[in-house]
Amino acid sequence: MSDVEPVSEFIPTGVPGLDHVLLGGFLREGFYLVQGDPGSGKTTVALQFALNRIQAGERCLYITLTESRRDLENACQSHGWSLEGIELCDLTKSAINLAGEPESSVFHPSETELGETTKAIFEAVERVAPQHVVFDGLSEMRLLAGNPLIYRRQLLALKEFFAQRHATVVLLDDRSSPFGSVLPESLVGGNIVLERFLPQYGRARRRMYVTKVRGSNFREGYHDYEIAQGGVVIHPRLVAAEHHERFQRDVFSSGIPNLDAMLSGGLSTGSTTLLLGPAGAGKSTISMQFVIHAMRAGHKAAVYMFDEVLDTLIERVEKLCVGVGKGLQEFLNDGRLHAQQVDPAEMTPGAFAHEVRRAVESGCKVIVIDSLNGYLNAMPEERFLTTHLHELFAYLNQQGILTIMVVAQHGMILGAGSGGDVDVSYLADTVLLFRYFEMHGEIRQALSVFKKRTGAHERTLRQLEISSKGITIGEPLREFRGIMTGVPQYEGLAQGSQSRAVSKPGTEL
Repeated sequence: MSDVEPVSEFIPTGVPGLDHVLLGGFLREGFYLVQGDPGSGKTTVALQFALNRIQAGERCLYITLTESRRDLENACQSHGWSLEGIELCDLTKSAINLAGEPESSVFHPSETELGETTKAIFEAVERVAPQHVVFDGLSEMRLLAGNPLIYRRQLLALKEFFAQRHATVVLLDDRSSPFGSVLPESLVGGNIVLERFLPQYGRARRRMYVTKVRGSNFREGYHDYEIAQGGVVIHPRLVAAEHHERFQRDVFSSGIPNLDAMLSGGLSTGSTTLLLGPAGAGKSTISMQFVIHAMRAGHKAAVYMFDEVLDTLIERVEKLCVGVGKGLQEFLNDGRLHAQQVDPAEMTPGAFAHEVRRAVESGCKVIVIDSLNGYLNAMPEERFLTTHLHELFAYLNQQGILTIMVVAQHGMILGAGSGGDVDVSYLADTVLLFRYFEMHGEIRQALSVFKKRTGAHERTLRQLEISSKGITIGEPLREFRGIMTGVPQYEGLAQGSQSRAVSKPGTEL
């Protein structure tokens, strides 16, 4: 039976995303442990909690055995905070005073210093009568105890003392000097672990998980988090099954008649489309054609670029913005387009999913990821990225979003079955296949619809031409075979066909 009675009242932690992981926040009068190596953000989390409770008009006592007042003030200053309002019990000075004492002593620290420290803590609590307590120094308490049994009894005594005063307690532990099998998480009501590790390239990766919360449920598994100016921000793991929304399935046209004919009208909302082909075959341009046509109709869109910069995108798609005053910049200025250059070496998968969710919540109906190659290749040490992406795409589909992802295949001449390392059926509902082929001494482009789960589609190949005037999709290439191999053979005009697409591409825009 737990020493702390389960209660239904939750109090906000003050840490963005943590309440979502804890399914409401800290339980009032709960006894929580936050563990993590130095630099993982434990003190920052504790300060965010304390400041949040002060803003709510509640009393908070911060007891520190490791960080001095000056250290805490510096930490607050780096985030634009102030310690004003927080009652601080700084016990680090007692350790400084020991520097002048002789090294030899007939008494063990647990017989003298531990008792004095405990007495100072009790006096501070009696004086302040706090509703919430942060205890920063569990590792110091462990060293002062010097004995697993004394340490365990001391921790149980603190737990009972705070329970009698109906205080919510957050303990901080840097996991140094462990006592073998004596684990502090076995004595607390809730345990939160912060992890920090360095990949071979890029910034440090941080993630957290919860192992237990007595009296409440929580979201299991790892959750990415970041430490930025303003504090710790946690990005809860995305679970698509929790985000079912009813929506009306619409079809987004490309604005190019022949392309829409290949797709039986266009691309459906609530589906994921993969544009697959070699570099330079027109995948990014076709994806932006759908984006621009949607924005012309008044919808909002978001584009996440892993392979190019924003200025290049603006310059490349100007030919698609005919009739728009300032071109693509006009859509950026009025908020219809959110274009973000993503550096995967600086952004975790959880942070990227959080950015996409923010775009959806702001009203975006079309999401473009260009390209998956840059996303996957830049984070080779991250595991289960494909599963993570599938969860993200499932979430977008359930929100009624049209998702377009671009994947570049290696090489210029590829056979029809060359899908690289991308599991097409697992990730996409619709696949547009781009190919190069040679004709009359020229490299030309062909486009076909490989599959479409949400409706009928053409099985023909059409020539794709991208020029300064825009995009041209020709008539079906019926008089040739072997186009997918890159070297087609002319078989003559098929019966009933009026196509001359290879020599005279169509002019529809």
